[in-house]
Amino acid sequence: MRIALLTYRGNMYCGGQGIYAAYLAREWKRAGHDVHVIAGPPLPSLDDGIPLHEIPNANVFGFPMDEVIRKTPLRRLFDPLTFWELGVSRAGVFPEMQTFGARLFLRWRELQTKHRFDVVFDNQCLAWGLLGIQATGVPVVSVIHHPLHLDREADFAIDPTFWRRVRRTLYFPLFMQQQVAPRLARIVTVSEASRREIERCFGIPEKDVDVVYNGTDAELFRPTPGKAIETDLLFVGRTEDRKKGIGTLLQAMALLPEHVTLKIVDGRIPDHGLVPTLIRKYGLERRVVVQKKWFELADLIAEYSTARVAVVPSHFEGFGFPASEAMACGLPVVANAAGALPEVVGPDGHAGRLAAPRDPQSLAAAIQDVLSDPARCARMGRNARARVESVFRWSDAAAQLVGVFEEAIRAAHGRSRTARG
Repeated sequence: MRIALLTYRGNMYCGGQGIYAAYLAREWKRAGHDVHVIAGPPLPSLDDGIPLHEIPNANVFGFPMDEVIRKTPLRRLFDPLTFWELGVSRAGVFPEMQTFGARLFLRWRELQTKHRFDVVFDNQCLAWGLLGIQATGVPVVSVIHHPLHLDREADFAIDPTFWRRVRRTLYFPLFMQQQVAPRLARIVTVSEASRREIERCFGIPEKDVDVVYNGTDAELFRPTPGKAIETDLLFVGRTEDRKKGIGTLLQAMALLPEHVTLKIVDGRIPDHGLVPTLIRKYGLERRVVVQKKWFELADLIAEYSTARVAVVPSHFEGFGFPASEAMACGLPVVANAAGALPEVVGPDGHAGRLAAPRDPQSLAAAIQDVLSDPARCARMGRNARARVESVFRWSDAAAQLVGVFEEAIRAAHGRSRTARG
């Protein structure tokens, strides 16, 4: 099968979408498919032999106007799409999804003439340009990891003021995605929890959305022998993202015994951000270590082996790579029973514990339960790794997605024959 895999931001350090694209491309190549990755910057690192087609942009969002003008060649600055990006980004709009789709559509004839793709797989861009591509006769299948509506709702819960609501509504391209998603050949998602939210937010019936769990690289993420235990608890994630629940975790820390320690790994913590503010508020300066530096992947993996338990207090996760990666490294996970986390950790308590969402007392009790019995804690860690090895394999995800593609291609060919008839 000839697969065009789209990702508007391709680097693995941009978040789950970069990890998702890189591993699926690898598995499809190993299975003998002809997969091409079409990506915007920052670009992904791909296995040898996987073609990469760049859809460039001037990266104007989030930078002051004088810096954008200084770093952007004048001819490029007045390119119509770049000029539009620059204009709307001043109003707080995040334009990369729309412009990635537009730029791809402008190049599509050239790419399709040369490579003759059977299917396009979109990594939650859901841009207007995809409808134009699908109109050329190539089915477009998209993954929705979780609806962006949930990010907006999380922001509203933190700051419900009118102007905050206006700014966050402008930021997210919800109208575009709501119009595009139901018109694509097929929608897939990464958990039952996300499937339910897709029906709520997009109006696409659950029965029309395929669930294909993400994988986790258990060869890469594994226990690091010889690492000394430095902390009881480990949190890995973006703490300024309110959905990640760092506030609930720090409140729970204040309820736990004084000897319980926590390490937070996040290379993007601002000096006056949520974490420093809450650490001071709850008097946790001696019990919480904050790692603000950027880690290479090998160093991050080693960090997992310095803790006894990983904590994932998110209010929603479409899947939850921090949970599955910690499990692959042999850590039991204490997580909120929110989003897909019960599906990842498992509901039986063998690999971790689930706490009531947004409930610091419940989270503290679950943490204390796991830490109270070191032998059981170690056994849960072994069970966690075994669960990842058996349930969350990238080869399985890639094969299941190919099955979805085959159905979409057959349906597209059937419609084509009907139209000719």
